[in-house]
Amino acid sequence: MSTLRARLLASHLAVAAVGVIALIAVGATVGGVAVQRRMGADHESMMRGVRVQEAVADVLPLALGWGAVAGIVAAALAALWISRRVAGPLAEVQEATRAIAAGDYSRRVPRPPEAELAGVADDVNALAARLSDAEERRARLIDEVAHEMRTPLTVIGGTAEGLIDGVVEPGPESYERIAAEASRLRRLAEDLSTLSRAEESALSLSLGPADLGDLVRAAADRLRTQFDHRGVGITVEAPAPVPVTADADRVIQVLVNLLGNALAHSAEGSTVTMRASTRGDEAVVEVVDTGSGIAPEELARVFDRFYRGSGAEGRTGRGIGLTIARSLARAHGGDVTAASDGPGTGATFTLALPVGAGA
Repeated sequence: MSTLRARLLASHLAVAAVGVIALIAVGATVGGVAVQRRMGADHESMMRGVRVQEAVADVLPLALGWGAVAGIVAAALAALWISRRVAGPLAEVQEATRAIAAGDYSRRVPRPPEAELAGVADDVNALAARLSDAEERRARLIDEVAHEMRTPLTVIGGTAEGLIDGVVEPGPESYERIAAEASRLRRLAEDLSTLSRAEESALSLSLGPADLGDLVRAAADRLRTQFDHRGVGITVEAPAPVPVTADADRVIQVLVNLLGNALAHSAEGSTVTMRASTRGDEAVVEVVDTGSGIAPEELARVFDRFYRGSGAEGRTGRGIGLTIARSLARAHGGDVTAASDGPGTGATFTLALPVGAGA
């Protein structure tokens, strides 16, 4: 791949060469013709001893003048042609950036051969791709939020209209229904706010030393009543301290979301296991269930916002808990990953944090 510096140097040399060649060619042609005319007109003088050098000296200024004019014109034309070739990729980049600024995120810049310009084109194309992805996610988020809000708003509106029309009897049941749906909307707003701040790296973390095993036990205790109500067992395995530097409340929130997901996919009589350990420079928590499992083609999407996967019918939840869990983990410099051998084989969600994360 050529460089822009080499191409500019070559273009300058080419312009100079064209000018010199034009100067020599035109000067020689004009000079030769002028000498022949001079010698023809003064043939007698030549015969009387006028030297050829004198004739050449007489016509040399004329030849050089015409040669210089021709050289300048040729060099200017060559420079114009070469400058268009060199500046063409820059014009394409400028045109593409204007189109992208106008909202055409599908616009791409052809990759020129020059290394420097190729780097600029790659950066512009990467920017366009990221803007396109952001716009798609924004549009999808608006649609998903509208869908999530539709059900509770319908329930609240229907109940309120029934109360106004006298179709629904006022009482604790109708009021509780409205309160429950309002609470659902409030949780959705809080979850979206948390997710947005985490994804924008604007989430405030109160970092401090903690034992990951203690956080695992705290998360398990928080959901133990729900597990008992569903008839699902919960086991915690944290035999040794697993020290980390983290926001304890946020890590517990991650673990609660992972546990809640495992509970939603577990059948009565099954058990969910949480294991805390250290692997090299990572502090790890595995949340293992023996529930419905995850199809291979869905593994990459389980952390997408509002994605519930196949077989989600009849299960509650907003499909945002895993997204929040991963975002909070990444805010700590860690991650959450999923593994499953397929439907009906259960799943393992792993929280990994750097030992001393956030220090």
